[in-house]
Amino acid sequence: MNLDASPRRGSDFAELSRSVKQAGLLDRRIGFYVLCLVGAVAALGTTLAAVVWVGDSWWQLGLAALLAVVFTQIAFLGHDAGHRQMFATNKINGAVGLVLGNLLIGVGYGWWMGKHNRHHANPNHEDEDPDVDIAVLAFSAEQAVRKRGFFRLVVKHQAWLFFPLLLLEGFSLHIISAAAAVRREVRGWRLELVLLSVHVIGYLGLVFTVMSPLKAVVFIAVHQGLFGVYMGCSFAPNHKGMPVLTAGHQLDFLRKQVLTSRNVTGGWFTDFLLGGLNYQIEHHLFPNMPRPHLRRAQTMVRDFCRERNISYAECGLFRSYGYVLKFLHEAGAELRDTGKLARSASSQ
Repeated sequence: MNLDASPRRGSDFAELSRSVKQAGLLDRRIGFYVLCLVGAVAALGTTLAAVVWVGDSWWQLGLAALLAVVFTQIAFLGHDAGHRQMFATNKINGAVGLVLGNLLIGVGYGWWMGKHNRHHANPNHEDEDPDVDIAVLAFSAEQAVRKRGFFRLVVKHQAWLFFPLLLLEGFSLHIISAAAAVRREVRGWRLELVLLSVHVIGYLGLVFTVMSPLKAVVFIAVHQGLFGVYMGCSFAPNHKGMPVLTAGHQLDFLRKQVLTSRNVTGGWFTDFLLGGLNYQIEHHLFPNMPRPHLRRAQTMVRDFCRERNISYAECGLFRSYGYVLKFLHEAGAELRDTGKLARSASSQ
């Protein structure tokens, strides 16, 4: 993929931005989001009512899977609120984000927004994007060789372990975001801790009241495990396997966002399944663009990039996972090769 500069690069994004604004694609879609919020709350309430109705039964595991889907869809809405896509003021968007994140799904909104904003500023940058600074994964050979101990063993086989590791992602989101609030690393940490506490008490209280301790523990494991898998599978195709940037790159904003992102093709079901994240290129270029406008923006952005010979990556969902796994396998190759050499030397 060509990462060289273009002679007109300074004006490209300004030109594209004017076209997008003139098409009305940055206008608010308040009615759409109100319907989504009502639907999400209704889905959550209905699922929790079903949990109470089913009672102490192993059929609860089916509801645990359904609740994982509901939690992830709520997380998508929290993501949209964080990017100020929903309403006109930061205050209202922030309040919605706190309720959706901290209260309803138990993931700290302040911690997540800080991390996510750094990602948007420098996507796939080895030194500045927190999404490519993960202890149990490596996204380049250089990162792989720096791993030590248990993490080195995991990275060596990370392509095979990627999906199983996502089973822990839900638990990780809860713990890390709560810890950030406890350490007072987020604004409004007191309110965040109160909302997180209400969520934990309500969640555990409901589960252990309705079910026996064994069923409750299995319910939590299934629910949080599948929540992590769904979240990970929604975010992984967006950048993994795309170029990883290092210090000193010469890319302007447009190329930095486009060349490090991948779209996932599909129809309305893909849009729903991935919460609009399948339009990752358009979302990174215009983070505050309402979700229902992303499909229209895609045609404009794709044509704009092709006219300027800017690589525009898109593929189907399952092929995107293939690219992700291939990328992870290649990033860990040096550790496997080192291990083979060591075993060969010891056998001689």
